[in-house]
Amino acid sequence: MRIRTTALFTAALAATLVLGGCSAASEEATPDVDHSTHGDTTPSSAPAGTANAADETFATMMIPHHEQAVEMADMILDKDGVDTRVTELAQQIKDAQAPEIETMTGWLTEWGVSLDSGMAGHDMGDDGMMDESAMTALDDADGADAARLFLEGMVMHHEGAIDMAETELADGQFPDALELAQQVIDGQSAEITTMNDILDTL
Repeated sequence: MRIRTTALFTAALAATLVLGGCSAASEEATPDVDHSTHGDTTPSSAPAGTANAADETFATMMIPHHEQAVEMADMILDKDGVDTRVTELAQQIKDAQAPEIETMTGWLTEWGVSLDSGMAGHDMGDDGMMDESAMTALDDADGADAARLFLEGMVMHHEGAIDMAETELADGQFPDALELAQQVIDGQSAEITTMNDILDTL
């Protein structure tokens, strides 16, 4: 009787060990399956720093806008008898915007975009641009008249540039273009204040 009881106990113990071993083996195998499945679900990210249509429009429209501002500044700098506050401001505008033209031209080259592609429908007078008659009047004026025409025209010019920059901040995605747009807003807003202050004293 004792021998039979011992034999039954031994058989039960062996069965328990076998089942335990199977369970352990199953638990060890499970993490490997889960790990491989997790690796397949990692999402891919979109390329960073790419330009969209808003960025391209911002650059192609802002380049000729800046070019006219530099032309207006050159007109004032070539004149005699203009208030030094105005000539200093004209030089400041030229120094800021000329390098920005080069920067934006480089972007268009990098993006494979033609400058002409942004000029369709861009008429003088849009976005604060001076028309031909206003540019001629500025070119022909002297002294205080030239200073006044320059300041009045440049205030409108800057307001147009700020509108364009705000559109870029809202719709663009190219980091450098967004940074430049913010610089335009900050710098030209301050210059508008300065120009209005000078106009009040002319």
